[in-house]
Amino acid sequence: MDLTRLAVDAGQFINRAVQYTEESLGQAEKTEVDPGLDELFARVDATKRWTDQIISQTEVLLQPNSGARLEDRLYEHLDWSVPPRPRAHEVLGDQMTQAGLEMGSNTPYGTALLRCGDAQKQLGEAERKFVQSTNIHFLSPLRSFTEGEYGAMQAERKMLVNKRLDLDIAKTRLRKAHEADREGRNLNANPLEEDYLSHVSYMFSFLRVKWLKMWAQEISQAETEQRICQSLFDRQSENTRRVVEGINSTHTNHMRSLTEFVEGQACYFDQCNQHAQELKRQLASIPAVFCSNNWQSAISAEVTQPSTNGHVANEHVGLNGVVPIPKVVHQILDFDQDSWTNPPTATEQAHKPMQPLLEEAMVPVVRRQQLPRLLTSVEMSLRQKMQQLVTPYPPKTSLSRQVLKPGARCPLLTEMMCGSHHEQDSQCGI
Repeated sequence: MDLTRLAVDAGQFINRAVQYTEESLGQAEKTEVDPGLDELFARVDATKRWTDQIISQTEVLLQPNSGARLEDRLYEHLDWSVPPRPRAHEVLGDQMTQAGLEMGSNTPYGTALLRCGDAQKQLGEAERKFVQSTNIHFLSPLRSFTEGEYGAMQAERKMLVNKRLDLDIAKTRLRKAHEADREGRNLNANPLEEDYLSHVSYMFSFLRVKWLKMWAQEISQAETEQRICQSLFDRQSENTRRVVEGINSTHTNHMRSLTEFVEGQACYFDQCNQHAQELKRQLASIPAVFCSNNWQSAISAEVTQPSTNGHVANEHVGLNGVVPIPKVVHQILDFDQDSWTNPPTATEQAHKPMQPLLEEAMVPVVRRQQLPRLLTSVEMSLRQKMQQLVTPYPPKTSLSRQVLKPGARCPLLTEMMCGSHHEQDSQCGI
């Protein structure tokens, strides 16, 4: 170990610390650098500050989980390979695929889950490629500046500050030497008294002369040191300017990296859009009753629509989803005397009652939970119609040949109006 060099470095460090402290307190003069160089330093500092923030926020965009980011950073510092971690879309795709298999691939819902799971996996793979592209083409150049180029600029800047402190120290030493020389000249200019010559020995006179020569030599040494420090400071200023001016090329490289990041982001969004549109077309192939967004409103509209034959009247469906049972209103058959005198044929008897049955059977589509009530209502209506069909018509007696006398009543009409059976056939004249 070179103790002499170590002592010189320690003394130089102490002198710089004292000079910096005096400059901070305003007790010493400070050599100003070129204003253009100060502007370059400001641009470098702003670029470093905002680049760090952009890198940090981009990492948050690519990996929102702070724990995962910390783990990845730890692996990078240890030079270990980062274990593969599934993306959120891939995890969702696996869950949908498992749910679709359990629901059944032959069911509409299971088929939709399987297709959505495949689409989510494709989105996760596209996101993984986008993350890799961003790390390579965007984050790596930014980190290269913050960890490499900025460090070199700061080293040159620090060296320039040290050279400036050395120059200021040399200037301060030269100024003090000139002040001491002026004091010595003033002392020599004053005449000496006789008492002084009688009481001061020759030794003191010798020391005084040596002291003046020492300060004269100090002035010469301080001037030489100042010239050397000034030359070193100017040279370091040029080197620092040349290095710091590289911030312009750094901005150009960052602009290129930013363009690549935007292109990768646009490509990623295009892939996501393609996968989403393809999934939309696949889901459209499934029956609309299972995948339509407004299926509930469509069913409610059909329930509230009135029947065409006027036999079924439905009430309005409330927000609670409870739909009342449709009310079936049966009309009383009109009495036709010809139907008693001329009974319908077998063909008419077979087809005539079927039309109202078919009309009443056409019930609007309701929800699945309302089907049992609706089926019960339809069954009751069909039973009533079947009872009307099996009711025998009056036999072909002499009623068609009977002629009612004025004022007489038909026994069948009397029976229908009064509700009792009368045997008054003998009162009817032939």
